Amino acid sequence: MHFPSPAERFLEDFHQRRPGTTSAAFAHLCSERQESSYAALAATLPDSSASLSVLDLACGNGYLLQLLEQRHPQRLRLIGVDLSQAELDEARTRLPARVSLLKERAQALSLGTASVDVVVSHLALMLMDDIEQVLREIRRVLRKDGKLATIVGRGFLLGAVGDAYLQVFRQVAQQDALAHLPMGDPRMRTEEGWRALLGTDFEQVTVQDIDVAWQPDFAELWQSLSATYDVDRLTPAARVQLQERFKTAIEHLPQADGTFATGWGLRLIQAHPRRC
Repeated sequence: MHFPSPAERFLEDFHQRRPGTTSAAFAHLCSERQESSYAALAATLPDSSASLSVLDLACGNGYLLQLLEQRHPQRLRLIGVDLSQAELDEARTRLPARVSLLKERAQALSLGTASVDVVVSHLALMLMDDIEQVLREIRRVLRKDGKLATIVGRGFLLGAVGDAYLQVFRQVAQQDALAHLPMGDPRMRTEEGWRALLGTDFEQVTVQDIDVAWQPDFAELWQSLSATYDVDRLTPAARVQLQERFKTAIEHLPQADGTFATGWGLRLIQAHPRRC
């Protein structure tokens, strides 16, 4: 019997309460090479007319699955897996009935061995418990010529805005006695760590750093930050204090039009199953 960790319980609860949070934050943001981080994942699919089976691990509200369906109509057999039923319910409303949606853990997939051509995942793997077991499951379900492509976090808010936010957040969190809630294996915070984790079951590993530009006004900036995991865990009074202190801390940073130059540091990782 599986007993979820505190982090896993929190993540499931968060996405039950806030389905669609990830796509709302990232779907409209562009990098230099792609119109969004979701598009960067969609672009990793093999360029051929062949039919493919694609698994979106931690699919959320189905935004990436919908994008893949639009770009490759009738070509793909799409499968989405997520912990949150609320996310899957939203995904069901936006996707054709032929797309399979499963409420499962990435550590114990019900899919058959060597049944999937491509596994994609957007901003989720770096949060998962027992990443080595997750990678073993991905390797198991992938066909021998299959592929893994994932977007993971590399850094929080970029630039001076991010520096100011982290400084203020740490002060408020300490005053609020916010308990430490580790999410994911520390090795997933570095390129070297990812290469070590993938080295057992995968080869041809490529790692590409992506900066996603963002120029929000303060209202947009705070709306997005208020939906992050750590801010969600603060007491209501602490969230108000954080907003006020952060606004003061960056009042000297807006551009001429009142927006702030910032963004998110992401990482695109691709790998192929290691041949036995």
